Amino acid sequence: MTALLALATSLLWGLADFGGGLLTRRVPALTVVVASQTVAAAVLGAIVLATGGWSEAGPQLWFAVAAGLVGPVAMLAFYKALALGPMGVVSPLGSLGVAVPVGVGLVLGERPGLPQFAGIAVAVAGVVLAGGPQLKGAPVQRQAILLTLVAAFGFGAVMSLIAEASTNLTGLFLALFVQRVTNVAAGAAALGLSVRRGARALPEDGGMAVVRRALPALAFVGLADVAANGTYSVAAQTGPVTMAAVLASLYPVVTVLAARGFLSERLRGVQAAGAGLALVGTVLLATG
Repeated sequence: MTALLALATSLLWGLADFGGGLLTRRVPALTVVVASQTVAAAVLGAIVLATGGWSEAGPQLWFAVAAGLVGPVAMLAFYKALALGPMGVVSPLGSLGVAVPVGVGLVLGERPGLPQFAGIAVAVAGVVLAGGPQLKGAPVQRQAILLTLVAAFGFGAVMSLIAEASTNLTGLFLALFVQRVTNVAAGAAALGLSVRRGARALPEDGGMAVVRRALPALAFVGLADVAANGTYSVAAQTGPVTMAAVLASLYPVVTVLAARGFLSERLRGVQAAGAGLALVGTVLLATG
């Protein structure tokens, strides 16, 4: 059961990433974040009411608030990076966020084993190989790599913060709800500020009509992200955390396959090698 739930996590996160990146090519990234997370917050609010999650409220929810502030920054950077593409490079690099919880563990006194040290080295090599060809080309590709690394750090920080925000499944629902509400508030504030500075909240061609047509896809992205958090939490509680983390960390493979299947993306050999090394480094970090 643990393996199936963790693989479901990979599938859901991978499809959510693919959908978010694809939507950002038509709809401003901040609008994608706010709209998708609003749907997620509404659904989680209903779950919290149904499960009596309010009883789990306490000071630990400040970790969820912090995660909610970091999350929109990470998602915005990641969706913009996916929009710049290629997804087959961006998504694996985004999975390097697992290095943040490892760093937190070091601060708390944990000592990594040889597989983790090897994972760090392999992951850095993957970043260099995956980003190298773009760094010699158009500046937009260099921006995609930098945005992806910012997103990876943010995702890792959110993982660490959410881990401190709850102690059981009911508390997790409440923590995720608080996180999503904070996501929406922070994202809406950023969107308003962006509009005041002259940016667009709606697509230039089609405006609100494009957003309305994209509502099912926006809902899917938000709900898939929430469902992935849920399946991963249950997987980690019902079986070895190592197994759950390794299998859940394979979500970039789903994004890569979706990009190849739906967008016919083709990578250079060195890019594919770098993306593959990034995945290997992620697995080593998770299993050390």
